[in-house]
Amino acid sequence: MPEREKEKYAYTQNRELSWLRFNRRVLEEAGDESVPLLERLKFISIFTSNLDEFFMVRVGNLFDMSLVSPDDIDNKTGATPMQQLEEVYNVIPGLIEIKNRLYTDVAALLRQQGICDLAADELTAEEKRYAGTYYKARILPVLSPQIVDSHHPFPHLANKALYVAALLRSKKGSASLGLVPVPASLPPFLNMPNDPGRFIRMETIVQQQAPALFGGYKLEDTCILCATRNADLSFDSELLEDSGEDLRSQMSKLLKKRASLSVVRLELDRKPGAEFMKLLKNRIRVENRQIYIDQAPLDMKYVYDLVKTLPAEKAAALSFTPYAPRWPEDLDRKASIIEQIRRKDRLLFFPFDGVDPFLRMLSEAAERPDVISIRITIYRLATSSKIAHILCKAAENGKEVTVLMELRARFDEANNISWSRLLEDSGCQVIYGVEDYKCHSKICLITMRRGDRLSYITQIGTGNYNERTNTMYTDLSLMTANENIGLDGTVFFQNMLVGNLDGEYAHLYVAPVSLKAKLLRMMDGEIAKGQEGYICIKANAITEREVMDKLSEASRAGVQIQLILRGICCLRPGIAARTENIHVTSIVGRYLEHGRIYCFGRGKSAQMFIASADMMTRNLNRRVEIMCPVYDPEVREQLLWILHTQLGDNVKASSLLPDGSYCRKVNTLAPCNSQEVFMEKTIHKPYATKEPERPKRGLHRLFGGLQKKKRPDQQKGNA
Repeated sequence: MPEREKEKYAYTQNRELSWLRFNRRVLEEAGDESVPLLERLKFISIFTSNLDEFFMVRVGNLFDMSLVSPDDIDNKTGATPMQQLEEVYNVIPGLIEIKNRLYTDVAALLRQQGICDLAADELTAEEKRYAGTYYKARILPVLSPQIVDSHHPFPHLANKALYVAALLRSKKGSASLGLVPVPASLPPFLNMPNDPGRFIRMETIVQQQAPALFGGYKLEDTCILCATRNADLSFDSELLEDSGEDLRSQMSKLLKKRASLSVVRLELDRKPGAEFMKLLKNRIRVENRQIYIDQAPLDMKYVYDLVKTLPAEKAAALSFTPYAPRWPEDLDRKASIIEQIRRKDRLLFFPFDGVDPFLRMLSEAAERPDVISIRITIYRLATSSKIAHILCKAAENGKEVTVLMELRARFDEANNISWSRLLEDSGCQVIYGVEDYKCHSKICLITMRRGDRLSYITQIGTGNYNERTNTMYTDLSLMTANENIGLDGTVFFQNMLVGNLDGEYAHLYVAPVSLKAKLLRMMDGEIAKGQEGYICIKANAITEREVMDKLSEASRAGVQIQLILRGICCLRPGIAARTENIHVTSIVGRYLEHGRIYCFGRGKSAQMFIASADMMTRNLNRRVEIMCPVYDPEVREQLLWILHTQLGDNVKASSLLPDGSYCRKVNTLAPCNSQEVFMEKTIHKPYATKEPERPKRGLHRLFGGLQKKKRPDQQKGNA
């Protein structure tokens, strides 16, 4: 690579590798002995589902690019799609090895607690009779064994479905492949009648019974397999325009296509013999590098159902202490939420605060006679959504309800299609956003008439209107009666109704037009201050090249930059003369870090924002996102306290090193787990908040290998 090109990539790294390093830190939580055992098992499950989606979307996309645009290069590393795939394939086996080791350790510890994932030969005589009866009555009638040979075509393998594969030998000696789908209609496991802690997975039962399923063939070998398919559906706006169909009809058809896209990964529970492996490779059409041997269960989603079947006392002893989101102490439960917001801005910090105040506010709006309209953007809804039902009630009460529903929210398309129909049937006006741009904004605007004047309550959030994820993700929800923000909200919805992305706003900053430009201007403002400049940003990821280059410029000017990034960070900090004043903290803990806070400057002159957008190319350039200024002094103080607490985390926080790897922060002082602090301490009283400080440099490496350590400060059951 020419020297000039090397200079360009001196402080950036590949997005996919950065994400894999994040997912490794998720997996490392399963090795933390201070985490309760069932929660450790859940972290393995989360790692697995994360990796599934990575293959379905990111690896699938790279495969498509390698075919369509093989010479395109990554603007962070200069690598082609195929070169990026090679890097990914080099990293994944090491992660699977760590996963297998951790799963083996956790499964052994769970056995000591009486929770046993049983093999077929571990069943007692009584359990064998019970499992046999269950098999004949419930499993066998729904099995569809298939033989693949010259007379029988290879069946379609459903994405992420489990199959028992068998090497079969005919009476003439020829080899064939047998496949038995494990029906999705069955429960994932069978608990033993006298001890629910002892269970056997459905695929284990089917595999044990496989020899009797193929008639005159001799079964020589079996394994369990699972194929992962490319699920990166691209939306073709020109096709839609030519077809005359609406977006909902088009998305319904695209969802059907997802099931038949190409296989990008084949997982096996054991390494089969050479002849068996050759048959699998040839029939499924995968390369060696796409095949992974995984000794842990290939589908880990069963873990959450398992916890529910265990005796309550046993499950509680091996899980996090339950946390009930609190009602904010500065909000009167008995008084009108809308009237309280009129007097002062309010900030909800999920999941530590409950979502109930927002639901109460929305319910009030549905009933109040002075409310004339409710407008809201929706990206993901809960399967059983209170918010959607309140919107339906408001429309039935004669309110003008406008819902900007994003039908292209990946893996939530079907759910959103269903809700859009229900909302329309209730009288809501449902629109589907702007062509080619997903609407990822989180804004709800309530418009009221008081005499001859209009007034507004505007809610701006960093996370989805989803009551389920509001208890799992850390997010922020600002509720304000600020008239200027309300007027901008009105203009925003008017623009969305006519598909206008170029609207002008006095206070809100809206991607793809003004949000990135505002961020860059704010950074320029700190650059002008030199060593007095300060930037602190909490987000999920940074991939946008122009933003990273501007942060590097700020670092070279002496600006102190603190980034709190949960996941992908394509910017490498600590590179001499390029990013040496940039420090990156990442926190992986009990809750998924999801909030976005942008802070420029220090003290009372600092400018602060919350946003729906990360510093990613897709968010800033290809989505409709909103960044909102925070004016209320107490809310600003709360946000500073959140930033300061997370920068002080020395239990669940890691620092990003110049080579792109991570190391855990050294616990030299009193331990600080920021999420535990947020659970224990309300943020609704004023705090004497210090400015966030630069983290200490004394660090020990963790990413080179798992280190298990006990922390005496933490009791069993805490995060």
